[in-house]
Amino acid sequence: MTARAYEPLTSDNAALILVDHQVGLMTGVRDYSTGELKHNVVALAKAAKALGLPIVVTTTARDSLWGPTFPELVEALPGIEIIDRSTVNAYDDPRVAQAIEATGCKKLIFAGISLEVCAAFPAMTAAARGLDAYVAVDAPGTFSATKHEVGLLRMQQAGVVLSDYATLMVEILKDNGRPEAGAVYAALDMPWATLVGQVASAYAR
Repeated sequence: MTARAYEPLTSDNAALILVDHQVGLMTGVRDYSTGELKHNVVALAKAAKALGLPIVVTTTARDSLWGPTFPELVEALPGIEIIDRSTVNAYDDPRVAQAIEATGCKKLIFAGISLEVCAAFPAMTAAARGLDAYVAVDAPGTFSATKHEVGLLRMQQAGVVLSDYATLMVEILKDNGRPEAGAVYAALDMPWATLVGQVASAYAR
């Protein structure tokens, strides 16, 4: 595989695509606990929102098979339309494809349940269309160790960039002097990010 030149993610060139974080699918996840997976997905969504990223959210067969998006994620993204579809690959739905294209972003960060389908299929489609596709591998979940391993392998073979959700968001933040920094670290649940300020306040008393 030919290495690509590093081009950083920014608030101007990146969008977040959240695929099928639905209550029915959550019950089958085996590589993360329900609590940890919810934490990771909500943290990713809140950080992306703090950074001003366009966010596309989708479900599949919401009313017949897999149920609604889990409520903590809905609460984290008030006012965001959730596009329900029937296609397995979210990118095959014209409304989802249009919403992604409307972001105007060439770098797309995907997360979804399951990793090897909901996240991988649209990410590989994006890569095939000449976009830069990323998957936050700790914000999806899947149903077995085998699915996790082969899903990662297949995405790498297709040219998808793999990372964790916090690193992707901190890369976009870029500068800790930005006014959004506090909200981003709070979203990522990194209380040590404000440790210096806490210590300084303690000494000032």
